Amino acid sequence: MDLFSKLKEMQTLLIDDDEWIRDSLCLFFESEGCRLLAFETAEEALEELKNQSYDLIIVDYKLPGMDGLEFLRQIQKAHSNTLKVLISAYGSNEVVSEAKKLGIHDFIEKPFTSETIEASLAGVIKSY
Repeated sequence: MDLFSKLKEMQTLLIDDDEWIRDSLCLFFESEGCRLLAFETAEEALEELKNQSYDLIIVDYKLPGMDGLEFLRQIQKAHSNTLKVLISAYGSNEVVSEAKKLGIHDFIEKPFTSETIEASLAGVIKSY
Protein backbone atom coordinates (compact mmCIF):
# COMPACT_ATOMS: atom_id res chain seq x y z
CA MET A 1 0.00 0.00 0.00
CA ASP A 2 1.27 3.42 -0.91
CA LEU A 3 0.35 5.72 1.96
CA PHE A 4 0.32 8.92 -0.05
CA SER A 5 -1.80 7.44 -2.86
CA LYS A 6 -4.41 6.66 -0.22
CA LEU A 7 -4.06 10.04 1.51
CA LYS A 8 -4.56 11.84 -1.81
CA GLU A 9 -8.05 10.30 -1.96
CA MET A 10 -8.88 11.35 1.60
CA GLN A 11 -10.09 14.53 3.27
CA THR A 12 -7.88 15.10 6.32
CA LEU A 13 -8.49 17.49 9.21
CA LEU A 14 -5.88 18.57 11.78
CA ILE A 15 -6.60 20.31 15.08
CA ASP A 16 -3.56 21.59 16.99
CA ASP A 17 -2.95 24.89 18.76
CA ASP A 18 0.77 24.78 17.98
CA GLU A 19 1.26 26.90 14.85
CA TRP A 20 4.57 25.20 14.05
CA ILE A 21 2.92 21.76 14.03
CA ARG A 22 0.01 22.98 11.91
CA ASP A 23 2.33 24.64 9.39
CA SER A 24 4.77 21.72 9.30
CA LEU A 25 2.09 19.10 8.75
CA CYS A 26 0.35 21.24 6.13
CA LEU A 27 3.65 21.57 4.24
CA PHE A 28 4.37 17.86 4.66
CA PHE A 29 0.97 16.84 3.28
CA GLU A 30 1.13 19.43 0.50
CA SER A 31 4.60 18.25 -0.58
CA GLU A 32 3.09 14.79 -1.12
CA GLY A 33 0.09 16.17 -3.02
CA CYS A 34 -2.34 15.49 -0.17
CA ARG A 35 -5.05 17.71 1.27
CA LEU A 36 -4.97 18.79 4.92
CA LEU A 37 -7.14 21.45 6.50
CA ALA A 38 -5.82 22.69 9.85
CA PHE A 39 -7.52 24.47 12.74
CA GLU A 40 -6.20 25.90 15.99
CA THR A 41 -9.21 25.00 18.15
CA ALA A 42 -11.71 22.16 18.47
CA GLU A 43 -14.54 24.67 18.30
CA GLU A 44 -13.40 25.83 14.83
CA ALA A 45 -13.17 22.21 13.70
CA LEU A 46 -16.68 21.43 14.99
CA GLU A 47 -18.02 24.29 12.86
CA GLU A 48 -16.22 22.86 9.83
CA LEU A 49 -17.64 19.39 10.50
CA LYS A 50 -21.18 20.80 10.25
CA ASN A 51 -20.57 21.41 6.53
CA GLN A 52 -17.96 18.86 5.50
CA SER A 53 -17.13 15.29 6.40
CA TYR A 54 -13.57 14.04 6.74
CA ASP A 55 -12.00 10.62 6.31
CA LEU A 56 -9.20 11.26 8.81
CA ILE A 57 -9.00 13.56 11.82
CA ILE A 58 -5.76 14.21 13.69
CA VAL A 59 -6.42 16.01 16.98
CA ASP A 60 -4.19 17.25 19.79
CA TYR A 61 -5.23 16.48 23.36
CA LYS A 62 -4.34 19.83 24.97
CA LEU A 63 -6.16 22.64 23.19
CA PRO A 64 -7.41 26.06 24.26
CA GLY A 65 -11.07 25.78 25.22
CA MET A 66 -12.37 22.30 24.48
CA ASP A 67 -9.71 19.58 24.73
CA GLY A 68 -9.21 16.76 22.24
CA LEU A 69 -11.11 14.18 24.30
CA GLU A 70 -14.19 16.39 24.54
CA PHE A 71 -13.95 17.02 20.79
CA LEU A 72 -13.88 13.24 20.20
CA ARG A 73 -16.91 12.81 22.49
CA GLN A 74 -18.85 15.40 20.52
CA ILE A 75 -18.12 13.84 17.12
CA GLN A 76 -18.32 10.20 18.24
CA LYS A 77 -21.78 9.41 16.86
CA ALA A 78 -21.93 11.63 13.79
CA HIS A 79 -18.43 10.70 12.62
CA SER A 80 -18.10 7.11 13.80
CA ASN A 81 -16.57 5.94 10.50
CA THR A 82 -13.91 8.65 10.47
CA LEU A 83 -10.36 7.53 11.21
CA LYS A 84 -9.05 9.37 14.27
CA VAL A 85 -5.54 9.91 15.61
CA LEU A 86 -4.78 11.63 18.92
CA ILE A 87 -1.48 13.46 19.38
CA SER A 88 -0.21 14.73 22.71
CA ALA A 89 2.77 15.50 24.87
CA TYR A 90 0.57 14.48 27.83
CA GLY A 91 -0.11 10.87 26.93
CA SER A 92 -0.93 9.36 30.28
CA ASN A 93 -2.45 5.89 30.32
CA GLU A 94 -5.75 7.44 31.43
CA VAL A 95 -5.87 9.83 28.46
CA VAL A 96 -4.98 7.11 25.94
CA SER A 97 -7.47 4.67 27.50
CA GLU A 98 -10.28 7.25 27.38
CA ALA A 99 -9.37 8.17 23.81
CA LYS A 100 -9.55 4.53 22.75
CA LYS A 101 -13.05 4.29 24.24
CA LEU A 102 -13.92 7.32 22.09
CA GLY A 103 -12.79 5.57 18.94
CA ILE A 104 -9.24 6.69 18.22
CA HIS A 105 -7.29 4.43 15.91
CA ASP A 106 -3.83 5.50 17.09
CA PHE A 107 -1.97 7.70 19.54
CA ILE A 108 1.17 9.68 18.67
CA GLU A 109 3.31 11.14 21.41
CA LYS A 110 4.89 14.56 20.97
CA PRO A 111 7.48 15.39 19.92
CA PHE A 112 7.16 13.36 16.73
CA THR A 113 8.84 13.19 13.34
CA SER A 114 7.47 12.89 9.82
CA GLU A 115 8.45 9.21 9.96
CA THR A 116 6.33 8.76 13.10
CA ILE A 117 3.34 10.36 11.38
CA GLU A 118 3.85 8.24 8.25
CA ALA A 119 4.06 5.01 10.26
CA SER A 120 0.95 5.87 12.28
CA LEU A 121 -1.12 6.87 9.27
CA ALA A 122 -0.01 3.82 7.29
CA GLY A 123 -1.21 1.57 10.11
CA VAL A 124 -4.49 3.43 10.52
CA ILE A 125 -5.25 3.58 6.80
CA LYS A 126 -4.80 -0.17 6.33
CA SER A 127 -8.28 -0.47 7.84
CA TYR A 128 -9.71 2.19 5.50
